[in-house]
Amino acid sequence: MVIIVLAGWIFINRMSENGWSIGGFIHNSDTVVSDTEQSETDSSDSSGGPEQWQKEGAPYIDVELLTPNEYSRPQIPIESVQYIAVHYTANPGATAIANRNYFENLANTHDTKVSSHFVVGLEGEVVQCIPTSEMSYATNSRNVDTLSIECCHPDETGKFNDATYDSVVKLTAWLCTRFDLTSENVIRHYDVTGKDCPKYYVENPDAWLQMKADIAAQIETDYSLQNN
Repeated sequence: MVIIVLAGWIFINRMSENGWSIGGFIHNSDTVVSDTEQSETDSSDSSGGPEQWQKEGAPYIDVELLTPNEYSRPQIPIESVQYIAVHYTANPGATAIANRNYFENLANTHDTKVSSHFVVGLEGEVVQCIPTSEMSYATNSRNVDTLSIECCHPDETGKFNDATYDSVVKLTAWLCTRFDLTSENVIRHYDVTGKDCPKYYVENPDAWLQMKADIAAQIETDYSLQNN
């Protein structure tokens, strides 16, 4: 009995030395937006995690981080977040989790290097693929200082349906409040490379301006929520 207790104590002690915790195993699905916030999510004041983020204005975020690999999650640090980039997936009808799983499978196929921090689905679901402290392969020269959001769409026009649109606005605004950004820091892939992405919001500039206005309004709402 003494041997069993001693072995258990050594195991727990070793986990602590490596930065692990029992809470970290139990609440793995609540992995935080950035690695630096892990201790906050596991702490008793519960200042992080999807439920808390919702109280601050975010949509519910399903954290399904990619396995570290050089094709979709290279684990290159982002030292300072300066922009939030909006993309479209260019595969009509595909779900958020299907796009996330495509990124995951690149570790095996080696087809290309591509990924995104978040994917917003057709029902407004949000899947997080990469911590905000790490770089994704999405926005070319701006990868080094930009968080990227891929958005699903029902047809070839690339227009987001209402559920997707609402979640994109909420997610983008909430990220802006967390990184002290404004709607002026929200860009399209097009604004970096000239690529027709997100297609509908490049071909319809007024729709993009409306989205930016909706994001700005949501930022104000989020600050009110966070200050209460």
